[in-house]
Amino acid sequence: MTAMRAAVAAVLCCVGSAHAQAPSTSVQAWPAKPIRVLVGAPPGGTSDILVRLVGAKLTESWGQQVLSDPRPGANGNIAVEMLTRAAPDGYTLMLMDIGNLSISPSMYTKLPFDIIRDVAPITTVTYSPYLLTTHPSVPVKTVTELIALAKKNPGKLNVPVGLGSAIHMSTLEFQQRIGAKWVYVPTKGGQSSVVTVMTGDCDFLMMGVVQTWVHVKSGKLKLIAVSSAQREPTFPDVPTVSETPGLEGYTAGSWQGIIAPAKIPTDIVNKTYNEVKRIIALPDVAEKLTSLGSRPQSKTPQETGQWLASEKDKWAKVVKESGYKVE
Repeated sequence: MTAMRAAVAAVLCCVGSAHAQAPSTSVQAWPAKPIRVLVGAPPGGTSDILVRLVGAKLTESWGQQVLSDPRPGANGNIAVEMLTRAAPDGYTLMLMDIGNLSISPSMYTKLPFDIIRDVAPITTVTYSPYLLTTHPSVPVKTVTELIALAKKNPGKLNVPVGLGSAIHMSTLEFQQRIGAKWVYVPTKGGQSSVVTVMTGDCDFLMMGVVQTWVHVKSGKLKLIAVSSAQREPTFPDVPTVSETPGLEGYTAGSWQGIIAPAKIPTDIVNKTYNEVKRIIALPDVAEKLTSLGSRPQSKTPQETGQWLASEKDKWAKVVKESGYKVE
């Protein structure tokens, strides 16, 4: 956490005070200058791709640039702290996997923010299931065979994850359900996790469709299951993880959402929600999202807040059982 605070301190000059009262700006006049959207992961990941896609449409409709600002580190917590210290005037937003946000309170022993008190949910943007893939040399074709291999070789299989991330916790829940043992290899982001499996340095991973599907199609990764509740229309012949005996009801995935500093004017929250909802329903945007393996999904600010609170409670139980903590 010390490293995280140091990283945040280096950039606080850009974001202002978390507890500053929002200026009384008319929503009709907002935005009057460029909007920066923080991304808590390296460039090229799912959140960055979505900011650029949706941001281009927002720029067109609002007449002000909407720019992606990647600030990777600590599973997005560095960027979230920057967000909570920003002036709540609508000019600093964040797009992230809000599943990660719901896990952090249980995973990190000390956080410089409270996700309920200091964050204002605006909307979800997409849902993307995780693909369970392996290196082509791993001798399995099904989840059942992967479980058998893991149990036959306890502690031998390697799984790349960002420690404390939604993907880590989803894989951990999977592990808890089947009673297998494998080794988690820390990585700096989704792209690096994918690379470690493609090169054979790790054996399998769960990762979002956006980052893995292209490598499945090229044959560099072997797809064995999808984490959604039902089979996906994009690959209807691929079974869900939950079809495996012992894993009934298992679901996981990436919920990408937009958040803002607390105390942001309600009018700006609603204006952003309504415009994002309109944009992701546009045929060209919806088609692009679908091609990336993501489903357009726009929850209201209230629904997003309720979902975040319920996920916080869900993952607290998984984290407690695992004993994982990040200082």
